[in-house]
Amino acid sequence: MISQRANEYPATSGDITSADVWTTWRVAMERALYGRDGFYLRERPSRHFRTSVNASPAFAEAVVRILTDLDVRLGHPPRLDLVDIGAGEGTLVAQILTLVHEPPHHELAARLRLTGVDLAPRPPGLPAEIAWCDSCPKAVTGLIICNEWLDNVPLDVAEGTTEGPRIVLVDPATGKERLGPPPEPADLAWLERWWPLSPGRRAEIGRTRDEAWASVLGRLTRGRAIAVDYAHPVDNRPPCGTLCGYRDGTLVPPIPDGSCDITAHVALDSCAATAPAGRTVTRLTTQREALRALGLTGARPPIELAHTAPREYLRALARAGEEAELIDPTGLGGFGWLCHDIG
Repeated sequence: MISQRANEYPATSGDITSADVWTTWRVAMERALYGRDGFYLRERPSRHFRTSVNASPAFAEAVVRILTDLDVRLGHPPRLDLVDIGAGEGTLVAQILTLVHEPPHHELAARLRLTGVDLAPRPPGLPAEIAWCDSCPKAVTGLIICNEWLDNVPLDVAEGTTEGPRIVLVDPATGKERLGPPPEPADLAWLERWWPLSPGRRAEIGRTRDEAWASVLGRLTRGRAIAVDYAHPVDNRPPCGTLCGYRDGTLVPPIPDGSCDITAHVALDSCAATAPAGRTVTRLTTQREALRALGLTGARPPIELAHTAPREYLRALARAGEEAELIDPTGLGGFGWLCHDIG
């Protein structure tokens, strides 16, 4: 842990200068990921880490099942939205567009409006039927999905001391840390409720993620919002936090200089508590349970098929492997799924 000399180090804000590099993790993450020449504006995410979307088209097929069920529940509205927040390279929305133009979804395809939301520029070659913007539409009837988006919403880091929590400051060029002042009152209240700290322990303050998720729910007129992400519950928070970096598929030190992804797991239970009272149904589960309920089992095809139809057997075997990866409880299947139904 960091040497506890908190009063020596005032917090910084705004732009980082050569004379005073120390800043909060929230500011450093914002600049490193989304600032000028930031990681997510410059890099193709699939080059650096594997997500459910690029692991298998079975994930997109599951989303289409959710979408078709939702369409029935909403009474087949004249326009049905599918909004992918943190759309990255547009892979999910492109896969869904292909799927809905296949039987039996032709009627849905005529009413479906697909939108990818990301701060990165529109991916080259993305079909013209897919809208692309840098913020969620103001009114959505249908499905909003946020797959590994909340873990990249910038946040502050705190460490417990004998004098109470202190904000952790970072040098963006080196990743070195030192302690700053106490968190502001709203962040202290969040810590007390969702991640109480004892001396020497660390927490990532999830209030910014709560606000981001509440903003998503505020755009949903009728339908469902789903957040899929690395998560941990209030009764099992990691004692040293989860802040880390990824580059080229490898876990690296979280140096917020723009050279790597900076991520931290999400307190989805805290996000769930932001739902508007009286008009939402909330469910918090795992990807394994959610996808199994949608028909993904990872079951291998019968070996007899290898003798009677070897090509079909190989295709079914490959598909079983893809499904197994998506529902693996020690991998992608262990992700949290937060679902809100509104209207």
